[in-house]
Amino acid sequence: MTPSVVEFYKGKNILITGGTGFLGKVLIEKLLRSFPDIGTIYLLLRAKKGLTEEERLKIVFNNKVFANLREKQPDVFKKIKLVAGDVLDDNLGLSNDDALELRRNCNIVFHSAACVRFDQNLKDAVNVNIKGTQRILKLAETMEKIEAFVHLSTAYCRCKLEVLEEKLYPAVHSPAKIIDLVDWLDDKTLSYIEPKLISSEPNTYAYTKAMTEDLVAEYSSKFPIAIGRPSIVVAAWKEPLFGWVDNINGPTGLLIGSGKGVIRSMHCKPSYLADAIPVDIVVNGCILIAYTTALDRSKDVRIFNMTLSGIQKITWREIIELGKKWVNEYPFTVALWYPGGTIKSYWLTHQVAHILTHVLPAYFIDMLLLLLGKKTFMVNLQVRVSHGLSILQYYTTKQWHFKNTNFLSLQNRITKSENNIFYTDISTLDRDEYLKNYIIGTKLYVLNEDPDSLPRARKLHRMLYWIDVIAKALFYSLLLWFLHSKCGFRSMQNYLSSLVNIDQGIVEIGEL
Repeated sequence: MTPSVVEFYKGKNILITGGTGFLGKVLIEKLLRSFPDIGTIYLLLRAKKGLTEEERLKIVFNNKVFANLREKQPDVFKKIKLVAGDVLDDNLGLSNDDALELRRNCNIVFHSAACVRFDQNLKDAVNVNIKGTQRILKLAETMEKIEAFVHLSTAYCRCKLEVLEEKLYPAVHSPAKIIDLVDWLDDKTLSYIEPKLISSEPNTYAYTKAMTEDLVAEYSSKFPIAIGRPSIVVAAWKEPLFGWVDNINGPTGLLIGSGKGVIRSMHCKPSYLADAIPVDIVVNGCILIAYTTALDRSKDVRIFNMTLSGIQKITWREIIELGKKWVNEYPFTVALWYPGGTIKSYWLTHQVAHILTHVLPAYFIDMLLLLLGKKTFMVNLQVRVSHGLSILQYYTTKQWHFKNTNFLSLQNRITKSENNIFYTDISTLDRDEYLKNYIIGTKLYVLNEDPDSLPRARKLHRMLYWIDVIAKALFYSLLLWFLHSKCGFRSMQNYLSSLVNIDQGIVEIGEL
């Protein structure tokens, strides 16, 4: 008789990599909360930024995502065992005792550790995403009781394809040869040839994730393996907290940047469909993927595209408009300007708007701060914002369709009652309610704003609105004056000359 999901996980010992990340924390919380009889959860963790592994673990469990567990099931954290190690180290840097225990006891591996920076240099991306995965696979190969290995990839691992099926695509380059190449070449040479090497993909993240899938598949005859490909992972839909998110990656950074009035223009195809999936859907998918992989014990690697395609259709225009609606209702406590701006379908119009609404205001504000003897920040901030937008805009100006039959079939493998617990059906998601919770979540969990500060935030929001109205009125009045003035053309020349002088002055001061 086929066991239920809860029955299957009874007594199972699980190794998790990337457990301190956004998805990793939600996975740990779900496993602890939903499986009272689970065995040991081994959490691979390294020392970082002057903190020991134990100190980092303590910080993780003090996160708000574990608040309900700390209150209602405080003893459940005893099921977590810290395993000091690093995917960057040979043999993962494991002690002999830890390595032996994992080999003897581990049943399931969830491998989500990865370098998620899209602009990371190739050597670092290869070391984490490819070589790090190779080290985990070699360890899994020695595990005596392994039943399932779940590798987290990305739905954007083959960006040149308009349709991505749930199948393995051959890597453009051999993972082993790329590993040898980055080990052999010096940084300068590697940086020179990097654009040519990764030309099949938009960035080093997609390139290394694509090759890692090929590497993972090489082990599929040795133990049951599945690859989960989530699209853009965003705030929680239902669990563990409505709208919970703890980073500013991707759409979250866009919501915050636009909500604070920093982002005024974005290059985007508004009619294109967006594919972003809540983190709790991905986590439930991972749990069910491990469950079905262990039961089926297929000798072939199985792929699951964890995406919205064919389930929910939402355009970038809808996301941005709903975001504006709820930012106006739940504004941020600290904002630079009133939220506004528009999306631009054409690159040229975006560039013009970028100069007028991002670059020039940044220089103007820094000039005022400089004159007041204050520390400048706006130009540097806009450089970082522009860099982030340039990366994100690759995904907002293209459209993909992801086949997700395997992912959708997961809900058919379990009972109705367990589908309520390990839900992967996103067809009932109310996008309006979800975006509201998303905005509130960024305020509470990313910006750590006090809920009681909302009246003050709304007061600031109204004030910024009238400042914005007055500023626009003055700008258009000035523009009309220039157009109707007899010496308008000469005045414009003088004005532009003064701007050049100011800009040169700022540059000269910066050089000093």
